[in-house]
Amino acid sequence: MIKNLCLSLGLCLVGTAIFAQDTISTSESLKEVYIDSKTALPRKNSGKVVTVITAEDLKKTSGQTVQEVINRVAGIEINGARSNDGQNLGYYVRGGRNRQVVIMIDGVQVTDPSSISNDYDLRLVPSESIERIEILKGASSVLYGANASTAVISITTKKASDKKIALTYTTTIGSNQSTEDQDFDVNEYTNFVALNGTLGKFFYNATLNQRYVDGLSATTTVDNANRVEDDFNRHNLRFNLGYNFNENITISQFVSKESFNAEYDNFDFTDADNLSISKNIRTGGHFKWKYKNGEYVFNDNMSFIEREFVSSFPSKSEAEVYTLDNYLNHRFNAKFSGLVGLNVNFSKYRSESIPFGGFDFEESLSDEDANFDIIDPYVNVLYKTDFGLTLNAGARVNIHSVYDTHVVFNVNPSYNVAFGEANVKFLGSYSTAYITPSLFQVFSPQFGNEDLMPEENRTIEGGVEFTTGNLRASALYFNRQSTNFIDFVTVDPENFISQYQNIEDEFATQGVEVEFAATFNRLTVNTNITYTNAENRFSARIPEIKANATLGYNISDKTFTSLSYQYNDEREDNFFNSDTFASEAVTLESYGLLDFYVSHQALKNLKIFAGMNNILNETYFEIYRFQTRGRNARVGVSLQF
Repeated sequence: MIKNLCLSLGLCLVGTAIFAQDTISTSESLKEVYIDSKTALPRKNSGKVVTVITAEDLKKTSGQTVQEVINRVAGIEINGARSNDGQNLGYYVRGGRNRQVVIMIDGVQVTDPSSISNDYDLRLVPSESIERIEILKGASSVLYGANASTAVISITTKKASDKKIALTYTTTIGSNQSTEDQDFDVNEYTNFVALNGTLGKFFYNATLNQRYVDGLSATTTVDNANRVEDDFNRHNLRFNLGYNFNENITISQFVSKESFNAEYDNFDFTDADNLSISKNIRTGGHFKWKYKNGEYVFNDNMSFIEREFVSSFPSKSEAEVYTLDNYLNHRFNAKFSGLVGLNVNFSKYRSESIPFGGFDFEESLSDEDANFDIIDPYVNVLYKTDFGLTLNAGARVNIHSVYDTHVVFNVNPSYNVAFGEANVKFLGSYSTAYITPSLFQVFSPQFGNEDLMPEENRTIEGGVEFTTGNLRASALYFNRQSTNFIDFVTVDPENFISQYQNIEDEFATQGVEVEFAATFNRLTVNTNITYTNAENRFSARIPEIKANATLGYNISDKTFTSLSYQYNDEREDNFFNSDTFASEAVTLESYGLLDFYVSHQALKNLKIFAGMNNILNETYFEIYRFQTRGRNARVGVSLQF
């Protein structure tokens, strides 16, 4: 698929041509970032290459899911984002897996102790409710705790309007079809309603989202004959109420209910009436107190999770997790600030299954056994000199109820050279992280191992970032090394007995991420290309080369259009052969996808938008023999009052 790579490189060359122009205005590229220090920093003082997806960026992708949006970020592969909506998502960042990525929502980590990887499911998050996404790659356990090994994805939901009453309604309909089925039947429906406002010192925000998708079977056969469509149905309800005591003190509390039903097929690629049910009730609060030389922040989240699998191997599970993160950030002077914090996590999990030969559910694992507590104090310092040097460094002590105490640290110097309005930043970092086994991996009656130890990781980064006006370009090298890697190992082949175990070998992954973004008059260019060398047996589904390029053009002040292209190199995958009862390797071919989007502000309160994905109707696999979407179209409207 050389033509696809050539097109991707061609778009990058367009960006290079724009880079040569000197009539770029404003300072979008120098906006503040937050995630790498938990304090607002100008980009030139940040020691990381932080990806920021703003509210304006999200408006230009209306109708797309959050996993589709994040999947265009350099160094990230959200496997399953292009498949049936019910497909489980794989977060492959810098050679890592789901358990090595931390998801934050409104300042606090969210997890699911009932899942194998303890990961939060991005399918539960409606993109319409998001105000901003910041993404920090590399080992970040100092500030974000367990599992922050390859990336932290921090999602901030939309805030209440300053008006007394504000109403937003967005609806999208579209097709959801394979490359073989091009009838363009309407099989995708998404509706989002938000009611919010400010009444004196009180503010409120209520949102309701519903998404229903049909039209695709989860798996595929050679001829796709007689495949049964698998539905995905999601509902979200969230309410947040807060009070501004004054301009320095704010408090709020939220409650939300998130759920979905997803139909899926058998692992041997045959059709089935299997159903995955996920229900999540969350509640939590936010408190911020600003004072003359700093601020104190408290965020917490309590989740009650129910999951059920209706299949030939039925199971039920319940989990509870409470997480809080609170910290004090104090500025001693204009150059030096320090942050001290405490992160707490209490998790427990219980499950039920039907024994072989039985008919009723019985408890297979008690939450009195499957639970653990994590208490992590941490400290971080930030020092900015007058001559361009910034040092960001910190350490965290992980006190775990099951494992020995672990210490992680981060050293992140950067040096900025200013040339008028232009800035060249040289950066480097040495960071360590830890990945605790999930409750399932430790306590599962069939596969658990109570002798598991946490994975350990260290990441080395080095690179350069150039910013001027509305232009940003960066190149970054990374090198990750993992020890105590947790793998699912067959311990007794004759009796088909497997178990989670630590692998003693060390695994290294290295790569390069190159990004370029610029605005020239009405034209915007965003390109990135990532090279990942993960040559070990855990590199399945990770493309060696992945490139993204988007050209956006404002036809007028009211009309925007864009053309996006994504290239994925060939990847290795593994599948279970039901004939030989063995795992086999297969190479998935490379592919490129071309997408189109247009939006128009028809009235002051009315925006209409439309898009077409996979314009060339490319045939490809994300996961061996699992369906992916062919050419599809969607249209939508957004009303604001």
